[in-house]
Amino acid sequence: MASITIRQLDDDLKRHLRLRAARNGRSMEDEARTILRDAASLEAGKIEARADAHRRAAPRGRHVADAPAREAGAAHAAGTKHILLVIGGGIAAYKALDLIRRLKERGLAVRCILTKAAQEFITPLSAGALSGERVFTDLFDPGSEFDVGHIRLAREADLVVVAPTTADLMAKLAGGHADDLASAVLLATDRKVLLAPAMNPHMWQHKATQRNLARLLEDGVALVGPSAGEMAEAGEAGVGRMAEPLEIAAAALSLIGHGEGALEGRRVIVTSGPTHEPIDPVRYIANRSSGKQGHAIAAAAAAAGAHVTLVSGPVNVPDPPGVAVVKVTTAQDMLAAVTKALPADVAVFAAAVADWRIAKPQANKIKKGAGGSPKLALTENPDILATVAHDARKRPRLVIGFAAETEHIIEHAKAKLARKGCDWILANDVSAAGGAMGGERNTVHLVTAQGVESWPPQSKEEVARGLIVRIAETLAGAKR
Repeated sequence: MASITIRQLDDDLKRHLRLRAARNGRSMEDEARTILRDAASLEAGKIEARADAHRRAAPRGRHVADAPAREAGAAHAAGTKHILLVIGGGIAAYKALDLIRRLKERGLAVRCILTKAAQEFITPLSAGALSGERVFTDLFDPGSEFDVGHIRLAREADLVVVAPTTADLMAKLAGGHADDLASAVLLATDRKVLLAPAMNPHMWQHKATQRNLARLLEDGVALVGPSAGEMAEAGEAGVGRMAEPLEIAAAALSLIGHGEGALEGRRVIVTSGPTHEPIDPVRYIANRSSGKQGHAIAAAAAAAGAHVTLVSGPVNVPDPPGVAVVKVTTAQDMLAAVTKALPADVAVFAAAVADWRIAKPQANKIKKGAGGSPKLALTENPDILATVAHDARKRPRLVIGFAAETEHIIEHAKAKLARKGCDWILANDVSAAGGAMGGERNTVHLVTAQGVESWPPQSKEEVARGLIVRIAETLAGAKR
């Protein structure tokens, strides 16, 4: 559909449109859209009425063509959520084209802004062809700025997504700069902003970028990624890769609460990461859990419409958007937080909780001495999974545990399922050969009372989405 250009109207029409827009508190372009939308709805109603009359007039048993109904269905559905996608300059800009497609697949309307640097990697034509909307590039565009178009762009969206978010865009937003269309819109918007950073690992780790990140998070900006992996530059690797389009789309959906999700109205608790059990003020007992799998599960549950409480041990991964995060340190802290979050429909225990803690942690740092190694008396930590699974009063409908094993994976998982009293166990190989602990991919086996289902190797985000699908089916009463 061609874009509306007010300046092409004659003076009388522009005067009437300006008066009507002022009465309704809209811009002239938005008022024109409203008029066209109302006209389209009226025409759709006429088409449907003609289709009904045609069906009533048709002889019984005769097939009636449904083209008029299809024509009426082409009108935009009411309540469509709108995403303003700001595409920054960087090689990851090519992924933004796939992101447009992913967002539209989920019923979202997408409008794009391309920075000057972004246009070095992709074109406004390609973004416009995928979004079906005009693409904006210039703060001083006479075709849209006659009625302060950058303010309109900032306010008409339900969510602003910046992908890729360059270090420069982060710096501008953190500092309140507005010297181009993208930064002006980001400063003018009162909507939630979701950033998907993408840059060289050294740029991401630079103190200036981390200062800007801390400021943006404090200001309430949401974050998805960045991920670790190979960079576009030869021989470069580390944290800085833009999150995949599916991850960004899921984060966007969770932030705007789009549609009736598969877990809409459900309460989900997820535990994630390790626990740290203090030996003295500078040492602790822990394990190698990164928290990536648990955080991915929390994000996927939120994207499916659930109210999610994530109880997280000490991790270095960003909090998932749209999730209530409770940060803890020890196993006892984690149990207390989980208990406080009950009741829930589902509890997924992905955290790798330390099995033991020091019976009496020292108040001061333990020093080496002539007496040799210190004697550390251990005591068993509370079993959070078993405690919740055996709670007759507050037990969730589904209690799901993880079994990180280095040998006899399935056998140990089956034994854990019976011992803990939970409904499912996801078993994974964390031996040196398996490499799942802290990595980006996972190979899991879903162990239930009905049997074992082995899933192919996949990203932790894909594991999370697959698990959420199974949870939703089970809660809905689907047969397993």
